[in-house]
Amino acid sequence: MGSFKPQSETTKTCLASGASSRNVTVRSALTSGDISSGWAAAAATHSVESSRVLIDERLCQSRGYNPRQVRTLTRRSLLLSLPAVATAAEPTAFPGAAWQTRPPAALGLDAAKLDALAALLGGRGCVVKDGYVAAAWGDQTEVADILSSAKPILSTLLFFAIQEGKVAGPDALVADFGWELRPKDRSMTFRHLGAMTSGYARPEPPGVAWAYNDYAIQLYQKTLFDRVFQQEPAAVAHAPERLGALGLQDGLVFRETNRRIGASARDFARIVWLWANRGAWNSRQLLQRRFFDELMRPQTPPDLPASAEAGNDDYLGIGTFGGGSKHFTEYGAGCYGFNWWFNRTGRLHPQARLWPDAPEELVVSIGARGNNTAFWESRRMLLVGLGGAWGSLAGGDRDAPMNRALALFAQAAG
Repeated sequence: MGSFKPQSETTKTCLASGASSRNVTVRSALTSGDISSGWAAAAATHSVESSRVLIDERLCQSRGYNPRQVRTLTRRSLLLSLPAVATAAEPTAFPGAAWQTRPPAALGLDAAKLDALAALLGGRGCVVKDGYVAAAWGDQTEVADILSSAKPILSTLLFFAIQEGKVAGPDALVADFGWELRPKDRSMTFRHLGAMTSGYARPEPPGVAWAYNDYAIQLYQKTLFDRVFQQEPAAVAHAPERLGALGLQDGLVFRETNRRIGASARDFARIVWLWANRGAWNSRQLLQRRFFDELMRPQTPPDLPASAEAGNDDYLGIGTFGGGSKHFTEYGAGCYGFNWWFNRTGRLHPQARLWPDAPEELVVSIGARGNNTAFWESRRMLLVGLGGAWGSLAGGDRDAPMNRALALFAQAAG
């Protein structure tokens, strides 16, 4: 398990002893089993019998514990727990002018599995572990259209807009930015756009049905660039207070018509690494962690129905990001939010996760023509595979190339 540093926005006091004057910061927490022996504590507690233990609330909850109900640990129980807990991993690294590389074995990875992954996908891509490139294949510098894998980048820019006070929050109304929406669409929010539940160009009002909707994504990008930031997309993205802080080596290229994004594998890996670190970059919280804690999860209930069959009612005349207002897949219910895909069960596959042989924790972006990414936060790993043989999205299908690729990615970690 990787090392988790509590952040100011999400860290909660889980254990309180009243008179204690010292804190013990939990760095690598909660082995499977007994809560009383699952901590790795930093420093000694001297003679203090009871200390306040601080732990990342999200991690605590992910192991099935209520932070408010975890009992007070004494100095003795903390010390007894240390031998049973793995030592904390090295601090997470971030690329400077270029990514640093390390052999897979030095990062605890199985080189044969990584070779098999590269052979399966082809194209161009890389695997990063702990901030170091463990494997790379194809041209890392080629800048090409990443298609729908650009969509979570739009949501990342929305988070920056909220952080900068340009948008009130994810539930701000899109109509407040000057669009003459029809009455049925006036309750549409940015959350709806990021969840593919906006209803734009569809028969249903916002939040009622799911459709993979590239007319709605066109509305999303035009609202962000033309009405929120009011700048050219490249200037918005590359600003030093935004993605420019990542030190992109090749830069993002935006199509003039629909603002789809071209990126290199090595630059896209930097963006995915920002996601995997919940907005942290080097020693700086570039994007507030709360966006990832609160929003990087499915935004669609698993029983959400599909949109009815209908044509593309683009009454604003804005055009499309690429496809129709209902195309590509119907697998989004229970698995989609702010343009990421989550490895969960859903309406069409209630008995199996999207990718049954991959970890539930994986967060994935999917673009046509084999332009996908994935990251595994607790293992501090990411995968970029551009122009690869990912196949189509087939929820619950163990034989699907996408499931096999993500399984190899996970198996490389052991």
